Amino acid sequence: MYKKRIIDSTIEQRLKNKGAILVEGAKWCGKTTTCETHAQSIIYIDNPDTVEQNLKLAEISPKTLLIGENPRLIDEWQLAPRLWDAVRFEVDHRQGFGHFILTGSAVPANLDNIHHSGTGRFARLKMRPMSLYESGDSNGSVSLEKLFSAPESIEGLSDLNLDDLAFLVCRGGWPLSTSLEGEDALVQARDYVDGLANTDINRVDDIERDPEITRLVLKSYSRHQGTSASIATICEDIGISSTTAISYIAALRKLFVIEDSQAWNPNLRSKTAIRTSDTRFFVDPSIAAASLGIGPGDLINDLETFGFLFETMCIRDLRVYSEILDGEIRHFRTKENLECDAVIHLRNGNYGLAEIKLGGDKLIEEGARNLRKIKSLLDTTKMKDPSFLMVVSGTAPYAYKREDGVYVVPIGCLKN
Repeated sequence: MYKKRIIDSTIEQRLKNKGAILVEGAKWCGKTTTCETHAQSIIYIDNPDTVEQNLKLAEISPKTLLIGENPRLIDEWQLAPRLWDAVRFEVDHRQGFGHFILTGSAVPANLDNIHHSGTGRFARLKMRPMSLYESGDSNGSVSLEKLFSAPESIEGLSDLNLDDLAFLVCRGGWPLSTSLEGEDALVQARDYVDGLANTDINRVDDIERDPEITRLVLKSYSRHQGTSASIATICEDIGISSTTAISYIAALRKLFVIEDSQAWNPNLRSKTAIRTSDTRFFVDPSIAAASLGIGPGDLINDLETFGFLFETMCIRDLRVYSEILDGEIRHFRTKENLECDAVIHLRNGNYGLAEIKLGGDKLIEEGARNLRKIKSLLDTTKMKDPSFLMVVSGTAPYAYKREDGVYVVPIGCLKN
């Protein structure tokens, strides 16, 4: 049964005001299944029975592939990049909106034949693996959108414990996995990593890469989740050149596997130096767990690693929730290592600051204290006050507002 995704409402809205929409994201995250529910006709470019014919038609008569009732879904369009300009041309010469939906799990390898950016014609949407609210593992009793209105109180009760969280980190948000239980639910992430190393990383840009080096890069990236580790650090970690590391990491970005968090640069009262390097993240924490060859039990026995991978899961969910609000997630870190794990920044200029803590009263107190200190550094004569300060917790049972105004929200209570 199809499980409605948060992005569904955005797809519906964009079909009403754009000629075409492009939905991108990691393989197996559910793009095709989601977009099928919005399409009236569909062509699967990589259908084994017709792929050669489809690719030939895309070269000699791309318009032929666009014939069908609107909205027409073109799945894995990046295999035939010439379709981009054909779609753009059709959008320009047809009346109305909602003509095409393009989906893809990789950036096209060859952009030489694309002559127009699509600005004004295409709406670009990114789909990620399921958040905990989408998979039914968060009860959604606390809304991120409502936090921006600074409610006097919030209520919520999460029944997720440490074992549950370890399982959810290793399972990930892959739609198929969310319908399975136990060990069966953990297999897909392992298969995903195998596919990346053995096949996908070579197909993304037609460059032959070594599966073992791919696995080493994935492992190193996994060990540095939630940090600003440099390329030099990754190279030293696994013994490869910077040229090699950059090539492999770029390919993983094209496959929407890696999604680093960019730095937030606020106005500060002091001259505190801000670090501008990106923070390393996978699009889903299960990729890190599978790359390291660890399971839920290993995370319980290594709470430090668990904390970093839990942060990756929270960043994934916050990205899903914030983008429906027309926002993005960034991080903040000073040279003195004062940091904020997630800045939820909306296009209208409103923003909230969030610290991510696996659990425990001591860590929650530390997070709240950190947030208050960051708030005190902000020059609010040049920018808005933060709409809220929030500690996102793993094992805290309750969602509530502290006396100092900081919200404590279990990840098992959060939604968009």
